Amino acid sequence: MYRVGVDIGGTFTDLLLVGEDKRATIHKTLTTPGDPSLAVETALRQALGEGMAKARERGTLVHGTTLVTNAIIERKGAPTALLTTAGFRDALEIGREHRYELYDLNLEFPKPLVPRYLRFDVPERIAADGSVLQPLDEGFVRRLVAELRDKGIRAIGVSYLNSFRNPAHERRTAQIISEMAPEIRVSLSSEVVAEIREFQRTSTTAANVYVQERVANYLEELRRRLDRIGFAGSFFVMLSSGGIATAETAARFPVRLLESGPAAGALAAAHLGARAGYPDLLSFDMGGTTAKLCAVEDGRPLKTHEFEVDRVYRFRRGSGLPIKIPVIDMIEIGAGGGSIARVDALGLLKVGPESAGAEPGPACYGGGGSAPTVTDADLVLGYLDPGYFLGGRMRLDLEAARSALSRLAKQLGLTVENVAWGIHQIVNENMANAARTHLGERGKDPRRLPLYAFGGAGPVHGYRVAEILHLPALISPFGAGVGSTFGLLAAPLAFDFVRSAYSRLDNLQWQSVNGLLAEMAQEGRAILEGSGLAEAEISYERSAEMRFVGQGHEVSVPLPNGVLAEEHLPEIASTFEQVYRALYGRKGPDVPLEVINWRVVASGPRADTDSYLAEGSSHGGRILKGKRPAYFPELGRYVDTPVYDRYALKPGEVFAGPAIVEERESTLVIGARGRAEVDEWLNVVVRFDRE
Repeated sequence: MYRVGVDIGGTFTDLLLVGEDKRATIHKTLTTPGDPSLAVETALRQALGEGMAKARERGTLVHGTTLVTNAIIERKGAPTALLTTAGFRDALEIGREHRYELYDLNLEFPKPLVPRYLRFDVPERIAADGSVLQPLDEGFVRRLVAELRDKGIRAIGVSYLNSFRNPAHERRTAQIISEMAPEIRVSLSSEVVAEIREFQRTSTTAANVYVQERVANYLEELRRRLDRIGFAGSFFVMLSSGGIATAETAARFPVRLLESGPAAGALAAAHLGARAGYPDLLSFDMGGTTAKLCAVEDGRPLKTHEFEVDRVYRFRRGSGLPIKIPVIDMIEIGAGGGSIARVDALGLLKVGPESAGAEPGPACYGGGGSAPTVTDADLVLGYLDPGYFLGGRMRLDLEAARSALSRLAKQLGLTVENVAWGIHQIVNENMANAARTHLGERGKDPRRLPLYAFGGAGPVHGYRVAEILHLPALISPFGAGVGSTFGLLAAPLAFDFVRSAYSRLDNLQWQSVNGLLAEMAQEGRAILEGSGLAEAEISYERSAEMRFVGQGHEVSVPLPNGVLAEEHLPEIASTFEQVYRALYGRKGPDVPLEVINWRVVASGPRADTDSYLAEGSSHGGRILKGKRPAYFPELGRYVDTPVYDRYALKPGEVFAGPAIVEERESTLVIGARGRAEVDEWLNVVVRFDRE
């Protein structure tokens, strides 16, 4: 079998193909925003055309995409209605009654995906213990569905109060919709996110059904393109949690794909970093449109179970739409190679978050773009070779880049070179500030974490970001330009489940708890066996979300294996204290504990990721390709900088900065105080001389 990982970004689509003999080839092509599946087909045809594998041989393709995020931000989902318990149609706008910026009189919130005139009160009521207080008015539902069908509604979300304890009314509503309007897509909150907190549960359900049609159509079109190529084999999609699922499961729960592409990058950094002896690190993935940062601890990226999309303010928690899904915990900002630079109303230079994307792209791409971008600045600074971008398959226009920057230079009264460095350093500072925010909120000291830099632009900017944060080292992996694709191939088949069942820890009904855990494990086994795994290949990870009585938020605590009983109480309480102390640096108050949610992750085995890139040195084994002028601020000028061939570097090679290391899809820039060494896994590890 051969395996393929494909990651669609805002500017480039990356592909990694590993043959049965473990030889690998990588490809990078411009994303096609109008139809992202076209770029996948183009890249896969190129890879198969090199003879590494034949399309009709059995293969596995794993795909990561930002389609769901873009659809929500751009409001390009289906016309959607929302059915709620009578009296609760405004939960989406009432939210948590929390002002994320206390003194801002013009505070903005993202608009709900479902407008008020399409949210409806349904006569029904389930009590908190799951008993029926008011039966479902089926006649009302039938009349409402008929009207919605006739008005052209194509998606309906159903989120009834306390349905996570008793989903009977939601399920009956879905049956009625199926009978009367089978063409309408339906999402039930009891299936999408079966846990407490009505606002988040309703928001997540609405988001899931809002993008369901778009994702299903996209996956069907991609499947058709794969069939046209002659691809035979399995097709999986990366989930935000770092697991993968079948296309059918992804189409049913598309909200789980929100951080699909970025999750793959964090997973790659965790897996490959731990293999090289760096289990704790800061993953830094910078592409053409965004930069993603994620803390990795003990070889695993940190995870969370609540996420926000479409934030009004980038770093303000509470300013976006809440989504309750398991997701790799990262911070993402609009800082990439295509980020546009401008002069604001105060006459200050600003960079991003607007991006030139793939169409028209930076000015130097020659695709019709004229706005100055980060890539244009990097080219003018000498960090990129205009004749070797994508290995020479795409030539950059240096004069177009200088022309774009000259307009900013004229406004600011600076030279083109000064403006280029300003753009480069501003975007570095923006990313460093994001890293401080991300790590500070999680109690992590950045000075102890090396930076693992990948993506097309990550190694170009990684040195300066690490320098600003005073990190101990910079690690740039082999094949950095398509780093996320390694994570796609490393990910196991996996799916997460949750049940809300509140109880004091000292008053647990163990039979009920074990029943919930077994039920979720059975659901996971059914999904994974349906994806082709044998029962013996499936493992389960269980946890409980716990807190002190009276607290408003929980922490996730691992549970012991096997059937739980009263004798496990001391172990569970002790584990909670360890997790709490690690998060907050102190012991909590001497009050009882309570459990809110129970979780199970069902997963298959992790794939073998050992491979080697098929291409050899492009310069006959010569390590030094030559020299070119590049700007280094610590030297105060452009200097003739050695340019190293990434494919000729062998383990044990040592060299000092300033230096540039080139591979086809990415370029590593090392400042004058850097000392680089190539390790046994072909990572370039840069340490800093700060004296």
